[in-house]
Amino acid sequence: MGICVITGASSGIGREFFRQLAGEPFDAFWVIGRRLAQLEELRELTARPLRCLALDLSQQADCDAYGAALDEAGQTVDLLVHCAGYGKFDAAEKVPLETNLNMIDLNVKATVSINLLTLPHMTRGSRIINIASVAALQPVPWINIYAATKAFVLSFSRSLHREVRGRGITVTAMCPFWTRTAFFDRAVDEKQPPVVKKYAAMYDPADIARRALRDSRRGKDVSFYGFIARGQNLLVKYLPMKLIMDIWQRQQKLR
Repeated sequence: MGICVITGASSGIGREFFRQLAGEPFDAFWVIGRRLAQLEELRELTARPLRCLALDLSQQADCDAYGAALDEAGQTVDLLVHCAGYGKFDAAEKVPLETNLNMIDLNVKATVSINLLTLPHMTRGSRIINIASVAALQPVPWINIYAATKAFVLSFSRSLHREVRGRGITVTAMCPFWTRTAFFDRAVDEKQPPVVKKYAAMYDPADIARRALRDSRRGKDVSFYGFIARGQNLLVKYLPMKLIMDIWQRQQKLR
């Protein structure tokens, strides 16, 4: 087998993917995140060779460093799980412009860079999993930029799946609902009134990762876990976007 690459592996869903894949017979694991110490902790979970790359993928130079490392290694990538990303909950104009642009750099530009830098190293049977969100399915006021970036990830992943399936490569966009991770530590400003006042459900990252891996193996281009996420995917196909945004605002008491 070739190698498995996981971005955003230092915490959350990315770390859970590693836990579930740690026993798989890949030649090696490459894990990417900003915090080297947390990446090094993953060595305890696998007997396979582990390469830790402390990179900030919101910086193009770090994405390029990953691509150069792949070129130098000359190894086939059997699985890429791209989890790096973050969001902010607030009105778009209240979030610093630098933060909004950095979110776009990480959620959008890094997704394109990491996918396209990895594809030349993939062969028939290789797979990509990109983490999108149910927020990708519709505009989400007060989670505006994050939702828009995830809409890009969903569209990009589905289109890329069509482009590369003739080579026997699959691309799956995982669209999780609210998931119990450290995502909220960065998304929520505890000094401000909360944007999200009601969480319809909160899922375990282990279930999200398990479903994404199963759907990826089945060659699906989109993966949902849970009744609520699947129901939301169905509703947005039939209800006007204006109504969906109205429902969201009433639910969260946003004016």
